[in-house]
Amino acid sequence: MEEVNLWVEKGEFVSILGPSGSGKTTLLNLIGALDNPTRGKAFVEGVDLSRVANLNRFRAEKVGFIFQLHNLIPTLNAYENVQLPMYAIKVDSKRRRQRAVELLEAVGLKDRLYHTPAMLSGGERQRVAIARALANNPPLILGDEPTGTLDAAVGEEIIELMVQLNKKAGSTLIIVTHDIKVAEKANRVIHLNNGRISG
Repeated sequence: MEEVNLWVEKGEFVSILGPSGSGKTTLLNLIGALDNPTRGKAFVEGVDLSRVANLNRFRAEKVGFIFQLHNLIPTLNAYENVQLPMYAIKVDSKRRRQRAVELLEAVGLKDRLYHTPAMLSGGERQRVAIARALANNPPLILGDEPTGTLDAAVGEEIIELMVQLNKKAGSTLIIVTHDIKVAEKANRVIHLNNGRISG
């Protein structure tokens, strides 16, 4: 990344568009505190990430991640997968179970609670991943090519779902993609080329 200056408003839906190797995932990892900048600063909700003592706790409370590959635990069912982030911030078991059911209902999987990832379609797995990302009510949701492995119709459904949930929760949504149709769903499109914002 070189001389990237990016400001995202609270509640905004921003897509970062660019070809493979343009730095999209690197930028997302910096915003999500998965990588540390070698120069410059990254702030989330006014907090300088370089000054956060416990980044694991910070990520658990402040950031929800949705990856291209859903990264669900294969031996756990949907209900259990959605509960995982809540363990990190010690949500009590009753609330944890209640929240998982609420979220799976919200993403249209009320009848799939006890299905493992192998029993779900690609689109359903990504819906579980979205529910998991929302588990701790984080103010920031980051998506790294969340529709990249899905066919066009299912991918569009997933993006529409993310937009609806983003509006309802009032969280900030940042998605990286190389798909112009996905990018155009956002309030604002950031173009990234060779590690630089080009427009």
